[in-house]
Amino acid sequence: MGQITVLRAGVVEHRLMAEVMKEMQQQRIDGNISDTLILVEHPEVVTVGPKAVREGVVVEGYPTSLTDRGGGITWHGPGQLVVYPIIKWIIEEQSVRGIIGRLEDWAISAFSDCGIEAYKDHSMQGAWVDGHKICSIGLSFLHWVSRHGMSINIQTPGTRVEDLKGCGMRAGVHTSLAQLGYTHDPTGRALDMTRIEEALLGTCEQHLGRAPLDPIEWSPEMPA
Repeated sequence: MGQITVLRAGVVEHRLMAEVMKEMQQQRIDGNISDTLILVEHPEVVTVGPKAVREGVVVEGYPTSLTDRGGGITWHGPGQLVVYPIIKWIIEEQSVRGIIGRLEDWAISAFSDCGIEAYKDHSMQGAWVDGHKICSIGLSFLHWVSRHGMSINIQTPGTRVEDLKGCGMRAGVHTSLAQLGYTHDPTGRALDMTRIEEALLGTCEQHLGRAPLDPIEWSPEMPA
């Protein structure tokens, strides 16, 4: 099905990245850029989606930002890898549930590559490990080009993820790999951002149908 550009963005404020994603989504619709994955880490923020707004969810003790992706509230911050697929999905792929399922399977496959058994839970989309949610997924589409994406909690600080609750979830449902004791893969390599990124790129073509190109160091101020 082709290749996909990979942009490694480093640490970027969520609000800035959200605006850049909108621009890139339109560029992809217009055919001015190719399918693209953005790999990024955000300073701490809790994004509040339309579902949380409708339910009147109040987030206390965290910086917040409204977002137009599907879902309720999501923590972003240090030690979390966020993957944004700006992809034009072809006719045969055009199912929101199907695309979310692809991302879930992709995360589960990457975890398996690191020696971690992950799975889906019908109570909430994403990828789960040992009864806890490690990977969150929320997307927005325009003309079947996706924006937003998935976040993977690797080595998040203190109990910032665990203390967050809302949208029907209890505190402690979300956690990180490190909190569950997954700090090294079976070969002894540290399970850090680099290792998880490697696992995702190694399983990308299998689940997204697009072969990843070598990552490019990139910032939102640069052209894609």
